[in-house]
Amino acid sequence: MKKLLKTKWFIVLAVSLLLIAGIILSFVPGSPLKAAVGLASNAVSPAQKGVKTTGNAFSNFWSALTDGIAIREENKALKEEIADLKYRLNQYEEAAIRYEELKGAFHIRDTFSNYDIYGATILSREADEWFSVIRINAGKNEGIVLEQGQSYPVVDVEMNLVGRVIETEGSTSKVLPLLHEGFSVAGKVNEVNGASVIISGDSVLKRSGLCRVKSFDKGVKLEPGTVIVTSGEGGLFPEGIPIGTISSVDYSSPSEVTATLRPFSSIGELEDVFVMIPFNADENKEGVPGTSETSGQGQGGNG
Repeated sequence: MKKLLKTKWFIVLAVSLLLIAGIILSFVPGSPLKAAVGLASNAVSPAQKGVKTTGNAFSNFWSALTDGIAIREENKALKEEIADLKYRLNQYEEAAIRYEELKGAFHIRDTFSNYDIYGATILSREADEWFSVIRINAGKNEGIVLEQGQSYPVVDVEMNLVGRVIETEGSTSKVLPLLHEGFSVAGKVNEVNGASVIISGDSVLKRSGLCRVKSFDKGVKLEPGTVIVTSGEGGLFPEGIPIGTISSVDYSSPSEVTATLRPFSSIGELEDVFVMIPFNADENKEGVPGTSETSGQGQGGNG
């Protein structure tokens, strides 16, 4: 066993000496070993370059992969930021629209100073869309209370006639639009001592967005484009609310001249309306919960 150990150490020592001698000889100028090392290096050089090139390519691929992931995450964050900005912009636009509507409410109240103005949003249009009853989100709780035989005018933000309130509940009311065949209002030509007319809904004309006009004063000549406003007769609608313009006139029957009217208000596109309640109606509602003057003014469009 001792001889075997001695032999292994001898071999290790011998190999070490040979390696050291080879290293020394490889640095000696003109040494055959140096030339052999040079040839081996030249032979191995292409392989080394290939390995290096492959390593660089892999490194570049990995960098591109990580950069691509980072760019994708950045794009995702930017898209979310853009979506948030668009949402905020829409909110600001909605606020601007509401501001203009509020200005409109003040304009209505300035024009009809003896009326309280209640703003409301359209919730739904029953049956055949804008030709039938409209439901709004303001009712008895907001101060809109109907006594027997009462009704209140409803206008849009530009003060054009929309219809009238026919029923109120807790927080909603029903509005009969002027295109409905059950609607009727006294009107007149928009001029001093203008001719009186009656505007009413018609089951056929409403499909074209028109109302019927009749009961002219004798000798009155109407022309397309003539502006018609409420006359104030009957006491339901105050005088001067814009209704629409004459669309056509039929003189075929001299004893009963008729015409059609196109309303100013685009009822099918409305989102918000204003209910006009005269001050004497507010006095009649005294003692009803939620109908005091303070409660009415708490409604956004009441000013």
